[in-house]
Formats: sequence, structure tokens, C-alpha cells
Amino acid sequence: MKFIVKLAPEITIKSRPVRKRFVARLHTNIRRVLKRNTVSADVVLRWDMLEVAIDNSSECYLDHCSLARDLLRKIPGIAHILQVQERAIGANDDGVDSNQDNGKYGDNDKKNDKEAILEIIYRETASLLADDLEGKTFVVRCKRQGKHAFSSHDVERYVGGGLFTNGATAGVKMRGADVTVNLEIKQDRLFIVEHRYAGLGGYPIGCVGPVLSLMSGGYDSSVASFDTIRRGMETHFCFFNLGGHAHEVGVKQVSHFLWEEYASSHRTAFVNVNFERVVEEILTTVNNSYMGVILKRMMIRAASRIAQEMDIEILVTGESIAQVSSQTLRNLSVIDKVTDMLVLRPLATEDKSTIISRSNKIGVGKYAEHMPEYCAVISDKPTTSAKMDIVLHEESKFDFLVLDAAVKERKITGIDNVYQPQIAFEEIEQQAIPEPNQIIIDLRPDDERDKKPLVLHANETLNIPFYQINRLFHSLDSNKQYLLFCDRGVMSRLHAAHLQADGFGNVKVYRPE
Repeated sequence: MKFIVKLAPEITIKSRPVRKRFVARLHTNIRRVLKRNTVSADVVLRWDMLEVAIDNSSECYLDHCSLARDLLRKIPGIAHILQVQERAIGANDDGVDSNQDNGKYGDNDKKNDKEAILEIIYRETASLLADDLEGKTFVVRCKRQGKHAFSSHDVERYVGGGLFTNGATAGVKMRGADVTVNLEIKQDRLFIVEHRYAGLGGYPIGCVGPVLSLMSGGYDSSVASFDTIRRGMETHFCFFNLGGHAHEVGVKQVSHFLWEEYASSHRTAFVNVNFERVVEEILTTVNNSYMGVILKRMMIRAASRIAQEMDIEILVTGESIAQVSSQTLRNLSVIDKVTDMLVLRPLATEDKSTIISRSNKIGVGKYAEHMPEYCAVISDKPTTSAKMDIVLHEESKFDFLVLDAAVKERKITGIDNVYQPQIAFEEIEQQAIPEPNQIIIDLRPDDERDKKPLVLHANETLNIPFYQINRLFHSLDSNKQYLLFCDRGVMSRLHAAHLQADGFGNVKVYRPE
């Protein structure tokens, strides 16, 4: 078994030098992601595709194949992935171009060679797929590269005829068939397609440049960050903390999820800016109706200075036109005047229902749904048409030393280590075997729990998703001991550390060997 990685269409239309650079970057990204997830594979770069062959000497070969398939589907720059079986067919070159289907093949010897190779193709296909076609209508589709003594239509007719004559199918159906038998022939190599999986499309990360995304952890900023990742941008996260420790934990979770799922080929940064004093200064000095606009201007100011020091020229926000008062066209124009940097808004014309739907598909909806609203600096009657002279007057009352201090005291962490600062993971006790009186709390979402149920015979198990544990833990019996569980151990240690920091000494981590 191997995987054929097809390039996103936008890559294939680039000039030859640009295409080579993009494909080389995709090749590197795939290797990095597989290596990071301990999947041993040979990744071969071709002009129009990449071949990924999983090391079949591993005892976990099938698990690695499944993991590789899931990882490839989330790497930007890939149109789709074909799971194939490869066979050698020994095709002869007779000088006929692969795009010509004129049926002229020369002398009898070459005709015999042609039929012999078609027979090989048919038998290899039948041995692999015959059982899947039983009682079903089917159609055969073939793509070729190279010069052969047969055409693509020859392959389709010969293989289709053999499967129909010698199999237990329901017949050939050219349109709307139950099963499409896809074959790809490249020179003397036959690829029999078992499954086809959709990829993300877009561009490989590292081909476009870096951006700094302003992350609040809600639907909009999360989906906007995904969009920049998908378009090949190294997306760094900038978080303005308005809600204390709980807000920080939530935004770290969603940022880490986006990186781990879609961008782990590159080690990006998480910037944490404490904006509580900035908010306090705005509340005490700025006219009520202008608080929201000026808060956004302060964020853009701070982000611009941070981005400049990180050698980043682009900012990203999740703002959508007219979704809230600060996002009217006039207000966005006023907000942008505070910086010379380009501010990208991938969701500018999206409506909220579409954004929420996309967030669920991406996987960030489960985080955003439970993210509290910390935009406390939105007045009862915010202006929807801010005037620049009034904005400047209100900002003249603001003590910019507060903003300078917030920027100076920011904390930058590698996104892969985002859970470690301020949380002593090594101090969290882990148990491989629970004691009979301990209760296991499964933190995984319902869909993950259904795929791999946690089976324990001597312990009670509670199903509390990770995004509810901090809120619900205080209601549990404080006289009992609890072990938190998740697949990788990161989320369980994170929440155990937070609960212990909040004074709960009856919580540990369940980490089976």
C-alpha cells in the first residue's frame, strides 16, 4: 500500500520555477509532519505528485497507514490523496504518445505484447477489487502517463469486459455506477486506486510568508487563522488577555489545536499580551461610545509593534463586515489608520452562520462554543460611525505608557510548548493503574470517545468534555479521588494543573502504559 498525493490545482498552474519551489516545500512539510508523529515513511517527489510509502516492517504498519492518511488530509497544498496498490506491468514503448487514442499499434508482435499487458492489468485489478464489485454496477476509468502500445480506452474496455464476464457484478453503467474502478498507469507502473480522500487544497505552509493573527479564541478569529494556514502562511498567534487565567487557557487550547492539526510542519509562536490594564485605562478615560473602536486601535497598535519586532509584515483578524458595532466599514477604516501594516480579514464578507458551520467542520467549534465573551469594553450605545477627530481627542486622554508596558511585558512561547509556561507539568502525578476507589474522568469529546471507548471494570467513569471540566469539577464529591484521561495526556495534565492551582488536591492524571 502507498499514498499518491495530488497537488492542489493552484500549484499546477504556476510557472515552472515557482511550481518546483512549492512542490519541494510540500515535500518537506509532509516529511516533517510524518516524522513528528513517529510515522516512518519514504516520501518521493515527482513532477506532478508525491508518493508516500509507509515502512511495512513496523509492527504497527496498519495503524501508521491510517495515521498517515489522516495527517495527509490536513496538510495544506494537497488536492486529494489516493490510497493505491502498485503493480509492475512491463509496458512496452512503441512510440505512441500517451494522449493519442488512435488504435494503431504496429505489427502482430506488438499486438500480442499489448494484449499480454492488458491481461496483466485486468488480473491485478480483479484480484484486488473483484469482491468489492459483487452485485454492484461499475465503470472503469484509466489515466496514463508515458508511451504505451495501448490507449486509456483500451484499458477501460479490456478490464471492464473481464470484470463483467468473469465476475458477479450487476453490470457496467457508464454514468452513476455504484463503483468507479480508477486505474492510473505511469510508464510501466500500475496504480490501482482503493480509496480517494479529499485534501485541504491551498498552498504549502512556508510558500507565502508569515502573518500575526489576533486570536480571541472565538469562532471568527479561529476560522480566520485556519484560512491563513490553508493559504500557506506561517500563522503566529497574538492573544490580548482581557479575561484573566480562564481566557488564557481557552485561547491556548484553540491555538494549539489549529497548529497541531493543520500547521505542525512549522514551529510558530504564541504571543500573550496582558491587556487588563489597557482595558482599565480605556474604561476610566475614554468616552463610553468610543471604547470599542479605541480598544481595537490599541490592539492593532500593539500587534503592529510586536509583528515588526518578529519581522512580520501582515496582521490578521477575524472581523466580518457589520457583525458588531466596531466592524462597520467606517469603524474598520478608522481602526486601520493606526498602522501602516496590511490587515487581512479573511472573513470580511462571511455571515455568522457560515462561520460557525465552518468552525465545526474545522474542529474549533467545540472550543469557541464554550469561550466566554470578554469584550467588556463595548458600551450600551457604541458608535457605528466613528469620527477621526473625536477618536484622536479621546486617545489624547489615554496614558500610552500603559500600552508600552503591555507590549514590553508580552510573553512569546513556541506554540508546541504553549501549555508549559506557568504550569509545572512534571509536578502532576500520573498513574498507569487506577486504584479501585478512584473515578476516571474522560475528557475527550463524544466523537473521539465513541471511536476508542475507555473500558475499565473496577472504576467508575465520568464523561466530562475538556471544555466543561473547569466549570463542573467543583460540583463533584470533594471526598473522592479523580483521574483525568485523554488520548495523548496533554489535555489531562493541563487541566489537572489548573485544577490543582485552584486548590483541588484530589485530582491526578490517568496515563495507561
